[in-house]
Amino acid sequence: MLAAQHTVALTGAGISTPSGIPDFRSPGDGLWQQADPEVVASLAGFRRNPRAFGAWLRPLVQRIVSAESNAAHCALAALEKAGLVRTIITQNIDGLHQRAGSQRVLELHGHLREASCLRCGYQTSADGLIETFLSSGEPPGCPRCGGALKPAVVLFGEMLPTDVLHEAQEEATTCDLMLVAGSSLSVAPASLLPQWAVDHGSRLIIINQAPTSLDPLAEVVLWDDLAEVLPAVAAACGVGASHFRSRSPSTPDGSAGDDERFAGAANVESAEETP
Repeated sequence: MLAAQHTVALTGAGISTPSGIPDFRSPGDGLWQQADPEVVASLAGFRRNPRAFGAWLRPLVQRIVSAESNAAHCALAALEKAGLVRTIITQNIDGLHQRAGSQRVLELHGHLREASCLRCGYQTSADGLIETFLSSGEPPGCPRCGGALKPAVVLFGEMLPTDVLHEAQEEATTCDLMLVAGSSLSVAPASLLPQWAVDHGSRLIIINQAPTSLDPLAEVVLWDDLAEVLPAVAAACGVGASHFRSRSPSTPDGSAGDDERFAGAANVESAEETP
């Protein structure tokens, strides 16, 4: 990573599971184990029954709102601040990279900061809408036509945001190192980005809890906890907690904040390397 000139990180749901946000495919607690995505999380399903979509989305949004960036998010933010990671491409909608301090984040599957009406095209900030949605359980209505407002997340049957996808493709084809963190690499087109990177001469590192189909292409593969591995990677690159500006020094329950957790992980790694 120190020798690379243009490092891009591609992150998936696995980077946010240590923050308490479930992934989509893990046996037992994956989001798709609990509901048929084609029914509740597709564009057709939203148009047909926005209330069913809202009932599925509400628990996830509750977790996202209460979640804190974990040590893996903080490590990537620190690496970016140190100039060792140029761009983060994420499949996640939770915004935890930005909360950790990352500046250049390409959100392939959208986000929860805005909403729009599919009926009349009205667009608005989600400020205030999320709180109302969580308290009432009802999808917010369009003030112009009364239709249901859809959050700016990409549903099944929807195209990815074109500008974001083009930027991600540009990053993948021009980087000389791609770090995949917490992605099963099973959903296109995000799953194609590492292949494109390798095809254009990039090296590949994959860190995930389980094997992926692209592991044979990677120079380094680690099947481990991202919240432990990424801070250790940052520490090995000489990047410590001083590179990360924490959003808050501690979590609401009084436990160590992300800055302290990142420093702790880095110190553990340093101690392990000390003779």
